[in-house]
Amino acid sequence: MARVSQLVRKPRKPKKKKSRFIDIAYDYNSLKNRMKLRRNPVKRGVCLTVRTMTPKKPNSALRKVARVRLSNKQVVTAYIQGEGHNLQEHSIVMVRAGRVPDLVGVKYHIVRGVYDTSGVSRQSSRSLYGMKKKAAEKAKHSGATEEAAAPAPAEPAAEVKA
Repeated sequence: MARVSQLVRKPRKPKKKKSRFIDIAYDYNSLKNRMKLRRNPVKRGVCLTVRTMTPKKPNSALRKVARVRLSNKQVVTAYIQGEGHNLQEHSIVMVRAGRVPDLVGVKYHIVRGVYDTSGVSRQSSRSLYGMKKKAAEKAKHSGATEEAAAPAPAEPAAEVKA
């Protein structure tokens, strides 16, 4: 335990908060062949493999994930959210921070609607799934007009035999 006189001379320093998402925080300098710390909210990457994973104990499903090589040469596992996707090997994607609690080792999400990733057709939470407002309204109205324009099923004419 430090004495009061020691603390007066050299006070305690607060602990620095460490980031969980360190892989997207660095930039790679190819000329000097070294990494430089520059906090980035998103990073571009290339899919190496696209596969499914099973979640931790109480949950059960097949979650879609991709191994992505980022532009800073780091390789991470990123979650593909939403229903359906068009990703395959060599697809260009945008990766953001955000862990998936029931998938072990998955600390990143793939941003929908950017580069090769298609958006998801939705009405709510569109910004998370890469859906523009006009596109959502268009899909909503086209769905309503198709229902209205669909012909009613014709009833078979009853034939009377005498």
